[in-house]
Order: sequence, then C-alpha cells, then structure tokens
Amino acid sequence: MKVAIYSNQTNDSNKVTSRIKELLVDTGIIIDDVAPDIVLSIGGDGTLLSAFHHYRDQLEHVRFVGIHTGHLGFYTDWRDFEADKLVESLKQDNGQRVSYPLVDVDINYTDGTKEHFVALNESIIKKIENTMVCDIYIKGQLFERFRGDGLCVSTPTGSTGYNKSIGGAVIDPSLVGLQLSEIASINNRVFRTLGSPIIVGKDQYLDLELRTEDRLIVSCDQLQAHGLNEKRSIATMHYQISMSKIYFARYRHTNFWERVDEAFIGGLK
Repeated sequence: MKVAIYSNQTNDSNKVTSRIKELLVDTGIIIDDVAPDIVLSIGGDGTLLSAFHHYRDQLEHVRFVGIHTGHLGFYTDWRDFEADKLVESLKQDNGQRVSYPLVDVDINYTDGTKEHFVALNESIIKKIENTMVCDIYIKGQLFERFRGDGLCVSTPTGSTGYNKSIGGAVIDPSLVGLQLSEIASINNRVFRTLGSPIIVGKDQYLDLELRTEDRLIVSCDQLQAHGLNEKRSIATMHYQISMSKIYFARYRHTNFWERVDEAFIGGLK
C-alpha cells in the first residue's frame, strides 16, 4: 500500500502528520505523494477539498481518508488523537470504499473556447456588479429566466455547505442528483422566478444561457474557475452528474444525519 499525506500545515496538523509518518514507517507502509493508493487529508473539509482537486486526475485509483484537527467535518471520519487507530485500520485494509457523486462543470465562451471542471461540493456563478440575467434550461427545456446575484449548483454531499447558507435543502447523500439554489433573486410584478431550490435527478442536466456576459465569477468548491480579469465572456454553463466519483476508504461509518445534528443543531440527545 502507498499512502500520501495532504495537510493544511497548521501546528496541530503538522503534529498529527509527524505522528502518522512515524507509524507508517514502523508498519512498513510506503509514503508516496505522487501515485498513492490512499490520500490522508489532515485538517478539515477545506483541506479535503484541496486534496480532491490535487489528485483529481487519479480519482479512479485513490481513496481518501479525512482526519480533522479542528471542527467537525462532513468528510473527515477521524479525530487528531486517533492516529494509532487509523494506521492500524490501514494495516487491515481490504479495499473497502464508499463513493460520492461529483458534478461536471462546463464553461462555454462566446469565442467558441471551452473549459471543463469537476466539483465535489458545488459550483457558483455570480455577477459582481449589477444583476446577473440568464435563462435556465432543465434537460434542454427552458424553465425560467433568472435575475439576481447568482446561482449555486451543488451535489448532495455539498448541500450542507454554501448551498445551505443561501437557503438550499440538505440532501441525503444516498440520493444522487443536482440542486440549483438562487442567490438573492429578484422577484416582483415584472420579474419572477420559482424562488426556491430545484432538485433534479441524476439523469437530468442543467444549462444556463447567460444574458449578461461580463463581470462574472465562476468557482468550483470555492476555487476560482473564471474570474473578473478573464478576457473571454461566458456564453453558457452546463452542469451534470459526472461519470467520475470520489472514493473514501471508510473503515468505520459515521451516520450523515448524526453529522448534520452535531454540526448545526448541537446534539439534542
């Protein structure tokens, strides 16, 4: 087995990294940051997202394990004081894994060029100045004309992130699909949108036809994909469930709704 360690480099994370490296050497597990079988993400959900994008081209061959050194994370199963137990689980590894869906993000520019991205949590498109206007198509059929600050397209596992903060629904990760949530939409006698999140199934796809091309920012998992200094203007955006998946080496299972309870409610048990 070959293991990579991806850390956020805080003092707490560096201590955990040092301890895990010692244990891996003692057990004969190879540390390989280039072509690993398992990626140990040490930090929080943000670190895990960075690790995901770092190893995006190897998703079919790697499994991720999250160790959190701060607040509870939705992708991190292990605590910072459990290094010994984690390495023991690595020794007993039999290839077990659980997968989560990703979203493909395609940006089509007015000059005919294209860019492709993959997101684990969400993709956000915003207009920094004035109002973003775009036509929303669901599987090729016009649904509505949106006016507002922007839109967020999230995966089920990403539904507890930025999506939730703008009023989106929290979705059980066993349901595969996309959620489209509005960011400060304009609704009055003249302009009208549905005004609530839209959830579409895994066989559906979303297209945004931009009516305002300039001063737009597109991000994937909070990483910029298109920025204000971009010389090209966006014509359309395309979103669909990706054929690729992210795999986690789950040596133990933490119930999703227990995570939601702990993170947002505080535990009422």
